[in-house]
Amino acid sequence: QLYRDARECLTLLSQRLGSQKFFFGDSPASLDAFVFSRLAPLLKAKLPNGKLQQHLKSLQNLCNYCTSILSLYFPWDGGEMHPPASPSSAPRAAGTDGCEVEEDPHKRRNQLLSVLVGLVAMLGYAFLSGIVSIQRGGAGPAGRQPIALAEEEEEE
Repeated sequence: QLYRDARECLTLLSQRLGSQKFFFGDSPASLDAFVFSRLAPLLKAKLPNGKLQQHLKSLQNLCNYCTSILSLYFPWDGGEMHPPASPSSAPRAAGTDGCEVEEDPHKRRNQLLSVLVGLVAMLGYAFLSGIVSIQRGGAGPAGRQPIALAEEEEEE
């Protein structure tokens, strides 16, 4: 029943799109973004059961619709297009051994600094708000005094 409903939905979308570039004419609308977000993974992903994918591939106007949007808005991943040739416009460049090399040599450093700044900010907030406090006690574990919660409650 679910596959039947999904096939019917795809067929209705295909009929509604017809020969138009987008659902409401020559420019995309929010419906186009929504429909594309559902169709593209169905069209591009490798699925264990390809019934629905095969039905989508049989609807040529929906396939063209997805390919058109991929080429227009995702040129590095759309249709038959290949990644940009210049390393300056590519987010990553291929290394000599075939592995991808990060373009930004300081990316790891920046990530580490971001984590450290966040950690310092959280600890600072914890200390300043009183969530965490440091109390100085006697020397060694035997000299520790238990926190007197009862005294604090009586004061309130």
